[in-house]
Amino acid sequence: MNLTLPENEDTCSDMEMDVDDRSEGSTQLTLSDIRIDQLPMPVFEKGRFQNPWKINRNSRFSHLCRILNCTKDGRKIPHKNELEKTLPVVKSNLQEFQTSPTSGVRHMWLGHSTSLIQFDGVTILTDPMFSDKFSSVNFCSIKRFRPVPCTIEELPPINCVLISHSHFDHLDQNSVEALNDRFGDNLCWYVPMGLKKWMNHCGCARVVEMTWWQEDMVNDELNVKIVCTPCQHWSKRTAHDENKVLWCTWSIIGPWHSFFFCGDTAYCDVFKLIGKRLGPFTLAALPIGEYSPRKMLSSMHIDPAQAVSIHEDLKAETSIGIHWGTFPMSSEPYLEPRKMLKAEIQQRNMKVSSFITVKHGEISVIGSDHLQDLD
Repeated sequence: MNLTLPENEDTCSDMEMDVDDRSEGSTQLTLSDIRIDQLPMPVFEKGRFQNPWKINRNSRFSHLCRILNCTKDGRKIPHKNELEKTLPVVKSNLQEFQTSPTSGVRHMWLGHSTSLIQFDGVTILTDPMFSDKFSSVNFCSIKRFRPVPCTIEELPPINCVLISHSHFDHLDQNSVEALNDRFGDNLCWYVPMGLKKWMNHCGCARVVEMTWWQEDMVNDELNVKIVCTPCQHWSKRTAHDENKVLWCTWSIIGPWHSFFFCGDTAYCDVFKLIGKRLGPFTLAALPIGEYSPRKMLSSMHIDPAQAVSIHEDLKAETSIGIHWGTFPMSSEPYLEPRKMLKAEIQQRNMKVSSFITVKHGEISVIGSDHLQDLD
């Protein structure tokens, strides 16, 4: 299914869309009465996807520089003993996920962009990365400096997995195959356009492939809906497949709560539209790391200040910072994302509890009835 719009010569930050407002506070999704050409759609030409807004990026060069940068260890990751103090890994009781919370969204950060989410009767895993290292070029393997807090065998029953795009740190073949071995056809995989064939090759049978703004019922009985939503990024796994797979964010809308997941993105005004149409969100998982140097990464990764802007655009009640503190993939100091996030929250006079970071393996129940202001 190829849904395209004419190329927009404006930048994403200048994009304007004429769409109706939703009622404030509603979490019910109604997109059926909106013409598809009113919504930003990926451009698909000659077998490759493009963002519908103009961006300036040499992805091949930037990607290579980013990988080479990891060998320099620009963030000067300290010894394990120091990491145990600054970035402790918590061994939590996964039995908490045997029953969905009566109120709020249960969240467990497994490192990088991998989170375990549970609310309104469904349990969801995002961008599963359980391997100790990954490599997108033969001469450089990027090793995690914080271990995964649990194994795939220890996971509770999961309804579905969300994949944001095909980059190796977000789509790990070993993890995909291990999850499929563990859960089989009981697990439903939600992936962006162009990825279903790869997933089937890994043995995954229940694969739902979607483009931006398409929606599907995760569970008809529980009335939980999933929407594939836009972002500004790109994709690549081999020398010849650049942008043959779409990139996306995911919005999960339940009868009582909602969750937004962003794997990778640059800042873009499209998040205002997502917040306008689907918000407010009970919880958003937003990337805050792997952003430096900005000249190289600004067209594909947000920094902490931009993450706070997306939090506001989405009308998220609470956001959790992900995509940091796990792999040495960029040049900012390894604790800088957390420090910059706190500084930005303070500068904007926001509640400390509105955008937080958590420990690897930490389980939190987030919602109006559960989350208290943090010191």
